[in-house]
Amino acid sequence: MKKLLYCQAAGVLIALLMINCSFAQEVTKVDTLPMVVITAKSYVNKKVTDAFHEKFQNVVSHQWYRIDKNYLVKFISNDQKNQALYHKNGYLYYHIAYGTEKNLPAEIVEKINHEYKGGKILTAIQVNQDNRSIWLVNVEYGKLLVLVREENGEVREVERYKYNKSE
Repeated sequence: MKKLLYCQAAGVLIALLMINCSFAQEVTKVDTLPMVVITAKSYVNKKVTDAFHEKFQNVVSHQWYRIDKNYLVKFISNDQKNQALYHKNGYLYYHIAYGTEKNLPAEIVEKINHEYKGGKILTAIQVNQDNRSIWLVNVEYGKLLVLVREENGEVREVERYKYNKSE
């Protein structure tokens, strides 16, 4: 009889512990962004194409894509890959130009070379948005890959990673 009483008491204690633990769990709410669907090449309205041709000249092989109610254009200009996002009324949200060291302004190259002596600039990405121009530069510095950001003359290290260059 005692053995049965001990088993029942142990069962009640285990049940209480499980109930207590279930209330102690934190529930984290995860906010997700709505899914963005990029469709194949798209027809573009005149306001958008006029705004694009006014802003960018000497463009080669441009392709338009519809993203929700906006238009993304990918193109080549001055031997650089570019992309720009336009609102349907022709407003330019952003422009991104992908390049290398030769596309960087000389003063930025000089600042980066001074900060990372012996480093090698691998890529340079220019982001233009709302009258701001930001350069994101990847620098191979010894066994590190360093992400450097330049805006308004200020050069700042953003991140660094161990880098094993495969030869």
